[in-house]
Amino acid sequence: MPINIPNNLPAITILKNENIFIMDEQRALHQDIRPLRIALCNLMPLKIVTETDFIRVLSNTPLQIELDFFYMDKHDSKNTAKEHLNIFYKTFDQIRHNRYDGLIITGAPVENLEFEEVDYWNDISEVMEWTKTNVTNTLHICWGAQAGLYHHYGIQKYPLEKKLFGVFEHRISDNKIPLFRGFDDTFPTPHSRYTENRITDIQKHPDLTLAAWSEKAGVHVVISQNSRHIFVTGHFEYNSDTLKDEYERDVSKGLAINIPENYYPDNDPKAKPVVKWRANANLFFVNWLNYYVYQETPYDWI
Repeated sequence: MPINIPNNLPAITILKNENIFIMDEQRALHQDIRPLRIALCNLMPLKIVTETDFIRVLSNTPLQIELDFFYMDKHDSKNTAKEHLNIFYKTFDQIRHNRYDGLIITGAPVENLEFEEVDYWNDISEVMEWTKTNVTNTLHICWGAQAGLYHHYGIQKYPLEKKLFGVFEHRISDNKIPLFRGFDDTFPTPHSRYTENRITDIQKHPDLTLAAWSEKAGVHVVISQNSRHIFVTGHFEYNSDTLKDEYERDVSKGLAINIPENYYPDNDPKAKPVVKWRANANLFFVNWLNYYVYQETPYDWI
C-alpha cells in the first residue's frame, strides 16, 4: 500500500518521478481499512527535503500509512515558506490530543549547543513526554536520538574532534532483534554529525540495548527496554545526493570540511556518488513499521 499524504505536497511530484506509489487523500477515503497513523516532527530547516526523504523510505511497505507533519511553532523557521507550513503542517497544540501508531523525531542542526540552550528544548521535551501516553513507538533520528537519550535516560552527548561525515559500516549486536531481520552481517549507513553518544554510556544503562554500532561511527541504533523508543544516530533516510549537497554547501561557505568518507568513487567530489544503503534503509523502515508499530498497536488505538 502507498502513503496517504496531503494533496499538492511538493514531495508528490518528486517521488512519482522516482516511481514511488503515493496515494492522495481522495483515493484513500475509498479504501475501507484503518491506515497506520504516523506523525513526523520535522526539526530540519529544509523541511520539504526532509519530508521527501522520509516519505520515500516509508513507502516500501504493504501497509497503508497516513502521515501528519508538525513542527515547533515557537521556533522561527527561516528556510521553509510560511505558506508551506500553514498548508501542510500542524503545531503540537493542534495534535496533542491525538494518538499515533508511530512518531519520527528528526535531527536538527543544533548539536553544538547544550540541550537546554536550544530555543525549543522545553517544547520538544514536552513532545517526548507526550509520546509515553499517545504514541505506540517513537523513532528518534540523529540529534533527535541524542535529545531522546538525554531526556529519557540522562545520556550525555560529547563533541567530536572533527565532523563524522560519510558512509560507514555497522554491525548488529544480536541478529534476533526484529528491527534487523533480513539484514546482512554488516551494513552501511550515512552519518553527518559533530557530536556522539558513547558506547560505554549505553552499555552501562540497564534500560537500553545497543542494537547496532560501528568501529568508526560508534553508536548507531539503541532500543529501549520496552522497545517503545528507538534511537538512530545515523541517517538511513538520506537520499543519494544529501551528503553531496551538505559538502558543497559547507565548501561554498568556506568551512573546514572533509570529503565525505566512503561516498564518492575514488574519493573524487566531481564523481557521481554511489548509493550503498538504499536496500538497508527500506528494510529498516519496513521492519520498524511491521514489528514495532503495526504488530504492537491495538486496532482501536486511534
